[in-house]
Amino acid sequence: MKILKEKNIESILEQIKAGNLPVSEAMEQLKDLPFKELGYAKIDHHREIRNGYPEVILCEGKELEHIVGIVEHMLETGNNIFLTRASREVYEALEKITSDLEYHPIPRIIVVKKREVEKTESVILVATGGTADIKVAEEAALTAEILGNTVERLYDVGVAGIHRLLKNTDKLQQANVIIAVAGMEGALPSVIGGLVDKPVIAVPTSVGYGANFQGLSALLTMLNSCASGIGVVNIDNGFGGGYLAGTINRQIEKARRAES
Repeated sequence: MKILKEKNIESILEQIKAGNLPVSEAMEQLKDLPFKELGYAKIDHHREIRNGYPEVILCEGKELEHIVGIVEHMLETGNNIFLTRASREVYEALEKITSDLEYHPIPRIIVVKKREVEKTESVILVATGGTADIKVAEEAALTAEILGNTVERLYDVGVAGIHRLLKNTDKLQQANVIIAVAGMEGALPSVIGGLVDKPVIAVPTSVGYGANFQGLSALLTMLNSCASGIGVVNIDNGFGGGYLAGTINRQIEKARRAES
């Protein structure tokens, strides 16, 4: 694995071996190292050390050859690789360099699976206002799952038929973090936030008729929610919602393990 051949890492390991460098200090030094320079991209191989998760590839806006080049180099680490907003064209191009691919066409996510990830005991619940929000919701749910979280789904429980949500209050109460995905006027997170004592991550979608301004109406509703404990990510940003939920859930897991 190329990233382990860096001279500075060898030096750190030698210092640890000689007893001249505490492991905790060595970890602090390793947090800044290294990245792979490709010219068109700088691959951050040590993001997992700093942030807990490896670097994620956003495919939207990138040239196909650049995506393939980035994945080729990331394969050297032996880690799982996670690509968002990926087209079938990207998937077919990557099939030529690796067979360990999973493609999820609804959220447009590709996973190169090299190792199993242990799942949390703590649960993230992903809820949607309507069926039209599932594309964004699945991006959130799969992001959280890929990053090692146990995820449950509760779809089409919007305020137009609020009895559908209220019938599932047990699921709301059992989750540790809730991602509420909604378009139109975006009221779902406020309702959920008024029912639970846990973090609610609101994800506005661009679903709706003309005056929703491509999701701006839902975004503004969520930002102005009267319910407490709600955080809001950008329009259609299922990835951001899933990533944030996973970060919160990971802290819950750490606390649980520390108590046991």
